[in-house]
Amino acid sequence: MKPVSLLFVVGLSAAVVAAGCGKKPVEQVAPVANADSAAAAQAEAERLAREEADRRAREEAERIASQRAADSAAAAARAAEEVRSMVAAMIHFDYDKANVRSDDAGTLDQKVAILQANPDLRIRVHGHCDDRGSDEYNLALGNRRAQAAKQYLVSHGIDAGRIETQSWGEERPLVDGHDEGSWSQNRRDEFEIIGGGDNLRRP
Repeated sequence: MKPVSLLFVVGLSAAVVAAGCGKKPVEQVAPVANADSAAAAQAEAERLAREEADRRAREEAERIASQRAADSAAAAARAAEEVRSMVAAMIHFDYDKANVRSDDAGTLDQKVAILQANPDLRIRVHGHCDDRGSDEYNLALGNRRAQAAKQYLVSHGIDAGRIETQSWGEERPLVDGHDEGSWSQNRRDEFEIIGGGDNLRRP
């Protein structure tokens, strides 16, 4: 072999070896790592979204429960106030009389129902008169009027121990005046809650 050809072959072989040694195989790690990171990020985003949805659902449930409780308390307060008004409703009497008038029986019937629905409720009946007659006579008449209302309630099943009576005679007029319009309003029984009135229920 000629010297030039031998040099050529040796040089070519060296070049091939150098080229082979310098080239490394391509690794596929990076795409796998990127795929794992993307999946983890997606899972984390989904977890955070679920937690946010759960938090909002809890807040909404709490808001609804709070609103319902407030509505219920307001309704109970309105009902209790209505019952108090019914208890406080007065009845009236004819001149020099102490018998319950037929047009006032319904007012007392409402009180019977309220007392039955609220077994802890206790009341006081205040008897009043107009300013005609002596103080002594009117005190006695006021007492008879208070007792008449009490007797009506007792006769309809209410325990007498839940009802007190008091006479004011003519001492506390509802209306000032010396005519029948004033006198008719002053001849009355008033009703006061003296116990068990905190959580009144409708009949």
